[in-house]
Amino acid sequence: MPPHPAIEQIKQILGSKGWADEDGMLAPHLVDSRGSYQGRCLGLALPATTEEVSRIVTLCAHHRIPIVPQGGNTGRVGGATPDETGTALLINLSRMNNILEIDPEGHAITVEAGCILQNIQQAAADADRFFPLSLGAEGSCQIGGNLASNAGGINVLRYGNTRDLVLGLEAVMPDGRVMNALTALRKDNTGYDLKHLLIGSEGTLGIITKAVLRLFPRPTSQATAFCALDSLDSAVDLLGRARADSGDAVSSFELIPARAVEFASRHVPNTRPPLDDIPDWCVLLEFSGSGAAPSTNKDLESFLEGAFEAGLITDAMIAQNEGQRSDLWRLREAIVAAQKPEGASIKHDISVPVQAVPAFIRQANEAVTEACPGIRPYPFGHVGDGNIHYNLSQPEGMAPAAFKAREEDLHRIVYDITQSLGGSISAEHGIGRKKRDDLARYGDPVSLDLMRAIKKALDPDNIMNPGILLPTETNDNDKKPIRENRP
Repeated sequence: MPPHPAIEQIKQILGSKGWADEDGMLAPHLVDSRGSYQGRCLGLALPATTEEVSRIVTLCAHHRIPIVPQGGNTGRVGGATPDETGTALLINLSRMNNILEIDPEGHAITVEAGCILQNIQQAAADADRFFPLSLGAEGSCQIGGNLASNAGGINVLRYGNTRDLVLGLEAVMPDGRVMNALTALRKDNTGYDLKHLLIGSEGTLGIITKAVLRLFPRPTSQATAFCALDSLDSAVDLLGRARADSGDAVSSFELIPARAVEFASRHVPNTRPPLDDIPDWCVLLEFSGSGAAPSTNKDLESFLEGAFEAGLITDAMIAQNEGQRSDLWRLREAIVAAQKPEGASIKHDISVPVQAVPAFIRQANEAVTEACPGIRPYPFGHVGDGNIHYNLSQPEGMAPAAFKAREEDLHRIVYDITQSLGGSISAEHGIGRKKRDDLARYGDPVSLDLMRAIKKALDPDNIMNPGILLPTETNDNDKKPIRENRP
């Protein structure tokens, strides 16, 4: 394929450090983090300033060149991978990685979109403040991608999703103009809050270039415990009691099944069960506060005593030092990697109302086991925000390819139950390419029409991440118009 005539102009804008088209440089950017999607592109643009992004997008708009914005490429739904046509330009903001300002008194930090999440956390800590967004990929994911996907993480219960942590944004729109809403104001009642169109839009409405993020007082004490639940239903009761007894100081509340502890202990080095006897269901919970550590530990101990007396837990281990706390969180992170050695897996990132979590897991376990005998459900997650990563491991002895061939049927079972309980098919990973057609099936038709109208108004030529997030007017699974689903 001959080079597009606009490529030379883009190269001139970027300079030698801002352009790559060699196979070795492009390869890691052309496949998603799970290896599910492989694409091609015209080249990789690495702008260093908002002005460069603006000039590139203006050129692409003029020539109608599709653009795929990409952060750290840690996404789970193929939302930052170009398609196979090779007609799109990849734009990665990794060179725009500066922390521009920290305002400790105003509890705000201004950053460029290419900043690594972990670096933002550290900058906040250095200023005696706390940025609560925390993900497994925080050492490599970029904040622009976190914003574009409205990432979740382990601290949503107390601090909210990424959307709740943003005060202001700067973004380059599909025509190349720069929207400057880069403000630290807590109150600004001057019309539509346009930043929320960009947050969670997965690069389909513009490219986020800078952000003002909320900071919080740095927790000075943390108390962490691993609890053996009396039953799955006890998880919701334990959460409610924890929030009430702690004055809503619960920062994390993670549901962990016995199977996950077993897999992690078997496959991940330096990981072991925290308790002698692991029941079917456990919870890793953490209190955090600004007081002295002994006070926080005492609050946790008092809470656990009450939970034991109430019959909600049968055993618990409280971390006595930072090393033990790290061990508990290493176990939580290990349960993700531990599933792979057990063979093929099928993953779901769903949410339901918190009180419906036990019902969802029971119904889903029963339904997938009936559909695929021997299947090994592997549900874990945040519970406090209703988010369950409902993963499924292949039956022992089943060929991985045969199990993966059941993926669409198992997705349908899980998503049907999720919808019946008033839930969402995507809690924190987004829609991307993977769930686009599922959104057509399970999304509200009016909401989808409004989303298409917004996309058409802001990006009439559909150059921003085309084929991502928004389903077409027809549900490809059923081959019938979405409108027929309307009452």
